[in-house]
Amino acid sequence: MTVPAAGLPARVRIHEVGPRDGLQNERATVPTAVKADFVRRLAESGLTTIEATSFVHPGWVPQLADAEELFPQVAALPVALPVLVPNERGLDRALALGARRVAVFASATESFAKVNLNRTVDESLAMFAPVVARAKAAGGHVRGYLSMCFGDPWEGAVPVPQVVRVCRALLDLGCDELSLGDTIGAATPGHVTALLDELTAQGVPVAALGVHFHDTYGQALANTLAALQRGVSTVDASAGGLGGCPFAKSATGNLATEDLVWMLRGLGIDTGVDLDRLVATSVWMAAHLNRPSPSRTVRALSHKDQ
Repeated sequence: MTVPAAGLPARVRIHEVGPRDGLQNERATVPTAVKADFVRRLAESGLTTIEATSFVHPGWVPQLADAEELFPQVAALPVALPVLVPNERGLDRALALGARRVAVFASATESFAKVNLNRTVDESLAMFAPVVARAKAAGGHVRGYLSMCFGDPWEGAVPVPQVVRVCRALLDLGCDELSLGDTIGAATPGHVTALLDELTAQGVPVAALGVHFHDTYGQALANTLAALQRGVSTVDASAGGLGGCPFAKSATGNLATEDLVWMLRGLGIDTGVDLDRLVATSVWMAAHLNRPSPSRTVRALSHKDQ
């Protein structure tokens, strides 16, 4: 039953991260052909932004070592296919294959910057500066991921002004959009609202913001709704709820795309996604991974006739 609520966006763009963030923590190597088929199936379900892979050093994330092989197999799809690039070398590899939508991955905390990038926050921003500049000069679109926006396993709760400072720095570098990451799933709706309100107060346009919630404590949908109430209309999600972070062991799965679509559909918010086809895709991928999907909506809809 569709029951709209006042004050919410009419349409939400889902930034699908399953092929990259969803699969990066899998121990067993997923064949490149399966990954390519995964991206195609997601596109056929109506998703228009699908993060395809990451051009990181293979030693960092072995699951994504096939980026050069994978990207040409999906590049012709009529959807946006952003890729993660950690540095100029990663950017070179992506540009050589024709990628024009890239993302850099920053941290709001010093501890995670050290673990993930082996740099301080400011040193990492300095590393990203030429990456963003060169990507923009090539006519590209740059997304800035910001991890640990709400909680950090080493530092605890992250002060809002600390997050705002790094957000402003990423925008000043030239990032077109920011994704606010709740990497360990510690956020609650009031915290989300407080951060968004402060970003707005500091001149950050809400149109430039997306949110990226993990469901560690079952708060991902509640946090998403809080963000929608503040005007955010870009939400990251992962088909089937796949994902984690290899550099933060307390990070559990991402918000499941199907769970998000179910909520948005009930609110009368357009996503352009065919939920049945998306569920079928996640069931298909779960079979390849040899385990059931953690998405509640996938479980409900795939078993409703049994």
